[in-house]
Amino acid sequence: MTHHLGYEKHASSGNNSGNSRNGKSSKKLKGDFGTIDLEIPRDRNGSFEPQIIQKGQSRFTGFDDKIISMYSRGMT
Repeated sequence: MTHHLGYEKHASSGNNSGNSRNGKSSKKLKGDFGTIDLEIPRDRNGSFEPQIIQKGQSRFTGFDDKIISMYSRGMT
């Protein structure tokens, strides 16, 4: 969310920026590993798009492949 909005949480540079954090939404995600509860951050304009678990997605398969892909790109 920090990268999306362009400022750190609680930073004064976010005041009157036109978009701000607006809490979180909950979702259940089903996959090879069972079901887990997630909290997805949201912004006031609704323009934030999660990168790994997309909006509206409720199933997640191939989790191991995604972790290996992220690791190879330098994400930890």
